[in-house]
Amino acid sequence: MKRFQFIPVVAIVFAACGGGDAPDSGTSNAGATSQPAAVSAGPAAPTGPMSIPDWYVVDNTARTVHLTVTAGSIPDNNYWNFNGAIRGQIAITVPEGYTVTIDLVNRDPNMAHSLGISPELKNFAMPPTPNPVFAGAMTANPQSMIDATMPGETESITFVADAAGNYSMVCYIAGHSAVGMWVFFNVSSDGSAGVQGL
Repeated sequence: MKRFQFIPVVAIVFAACGGGDAPDSGTSNAGATSQPAAVSAGPAAPTGPMSIPDWYVVDNTARTVHLTVTAGSIPDNNYWNFNGAIRGQIAITVPEGYTVTIDLVNRDPNMAHSLGISPELKNFAMPPTPNPVFAGAMTANPQSMIDATMPGETESITFVADAAGNYSMVCYIAGHSAVGMWVFFNVSSDGSAGVQGL
């Protein structure tokens, strides 16, 4: 059933790319100039107030952040969401230099999911390359539908957020990020910590 959700996305991607050379219609666009297509800047990051939800625990003395991220926490988007958010609806921010532990809990009743911190910020039509920004910032077998974090399982990763910047948290399984299974993941240089919504 989930395969059918992916097929329209692929069809849209290929349709948008066009294909082959179009025959010359013989019409002239006199005065029109050829300009390159506009390059998308990517989706806008949330700008709502910063808050600390119950799934986010920060310890400034120990310089740690512990996140519980649930794949399929709600049935929206065919359970393909992180804590109910899709398509960058939230931005998780952790302070630079902190040790981050993420527990990925998979509540999707049917599908494996993965989680990683990716440099990708705008092109989610194809799964981002599973090369995490930080060493250790990716679950095991992130592209496998049979060996990633399976329904009912929990997998933990720990890494040091050692470079400030704007990144994303993604599911690397084919088609999942394309239909929205990604959120923003930022590392702040000023000590900011928490989650912003739209």
